[in-house]
Amino acid sequence: MPQTPGRERRSVRRAVIAALSTVAVAAAAAAVVSLPASAAAPAVPTGWSQVFVDDFDGASGSGVNTANWQYTTGTSYPGGPAGFGTGEVETMTANASNVSLDGSGHLRITPRRDAAGNWTSGRVETRRSDFQPPAGGKLRTEARIQMPDVTGAAAKGYWPAFWMLGAPYRGNWWNWPGIGELDILENVQGINNEWATMHCGTSPGGPCNEKSGIGGQRVCAGTTCQGGFHTYAVEWDRSIAVEEMRFYLDGVNFHTVRSNQMDATTWTNATHHGYFIILNVAMGGEFPAAFGGGPDAGTQPGHSMVVDYVSVLQSTAGTTTPPTTPPTTPPATPPTTPPSTPPAGGRDAYAPVQAESHDAQAGTARETTTDTGGGQDLTGLGNGDWALYKGVDFGSGAPATQFHGRVASGAADGVSGLVDVRLDSRTGPSIGGFAVAGTGGWQSWRTVPANISGVTGTHDVYLTFTSGQPADYVNLNWFDFGR
Repeated sequence: MPQTPGRERRSVRRAVIAALSTVAVAAAAAAVVSLPASAAAPAVPTGWSQVFVDDFDGASGSGVNTANWQYTTGTSYPGGPAGFGTGEVETMTANASNVSLDGSGHLRITPRRDAAGNWTSGRVETRRSDFQPPAGGKLRTEARIQMPDVTGAAAKGYWPAFWMLGAPYRGNWWNWPGIGELDILENVQGINNEWATMHCGTSPGGPCNEKSGIGGQRVCAGTTCQGGFHTYAVEWDRSIAVEEMRFYLDGVNFHTVRSNQMDATTWTNATHHGYFIILNVAMGGEFPAAFGGGPDAGTQPGHSMVVDYVSVLQSTAGTTTPPTTPPTTPPATPPTTPPSTPPAGGRDAYAPVQAESHDAQAGTARETTTDTGGGQDLTGLGNGDWALYKGVDFGSGAPATQFHGRVASGAADGVSGLVDVRLDSRTGPSIGGFAVAGTGGWQSWRTVPANISGVTGTHDVYLTFTSGQPADYVNLNWFDFGR
């Protein structure tokens, strides 16, 4: 949940993932929930050291430990853009009604609405801004959180987040995204889903596909994100030749950003400094707008994001990932084995597949492209459209873990959508994809990367296009996969 110009890019990813809201939003929940006993931050495993921890122990109604945290109040940073640059409508306060301990080992950040309809909420940031791994080591930032227990129409406008920003952002407020941002947890509208993203480079576009960033998402398994506590973490690894940012939900690594996904200067500018940690609940703004807007008269105030602990560990070598507390059963992952009878098609997954060469489609059209190499592209792609490419051969060796799409968009501001990859069934689970919005024109081409679940064998590949708006949002020239 970024700030300043960093939040303006959010509209891209938000709208892009809007299709999830149709399957994940449940009925409204009561404001008061029964919480399990608080869990202490996990014990420090061998090879790691604790560099920060807060279990939020203290009297009910008391404030945060100001040796660890500082309150961010108002509607912007001094000299920064209004609404923290995101269009959110709340005023952040240090009042106990918005930010306080509950006496049971939790921090509660609670949006409130007054009689005049004005919203207040809370935002706290670590005083320290030096969180980074040592040379050749790792840094793991983790929190155990229950999202605001509200869903459906009553959740319109809710935007809770646990995230980090590069230290050079403090006092500047205008150098995003170059200084880096790590969104460990974002959620919107009470959907049972977590979004995790790294932001970097330049905006719009650039090597990190801003304003969308390089993002992934995962559903909370067992209890929903709103119905119980889950652990959310990022592990920043400098112990390997290709550095990584690995994002976890309940110990499952569902999204990874690698330094070789961008040029060395971009990675250096985003990572060669410390970071600070932020916990907040915004109301309204570009992310909620992409899922129907809010807050409105039907939005229920008073639902807290409940934080059990925040922990930061570091290691000086390539030690194993520490366990999380409590573990949960992860959702089923897409199949990666080939079907018993390989389908026809004979397409090489690692060579460009021309978009217009589909075997079946719905809602697409072809046009002559001005992109390098000429030929045709698929145009007029919008919500609900799809294209099928039979017999894509991923090989039997190392699995494919990357997807690249050559896209262009002349979509208006606020119009965006997802390009998702699905195997062997148009209605099967997405194995990965990316968000796209305006690139500057319907023939202004850009190659966008995305992580996917590892794939081997031969499969029918479906590309599906989903958006929260009815307007067309992307053209596609070609796509391929990489290891």
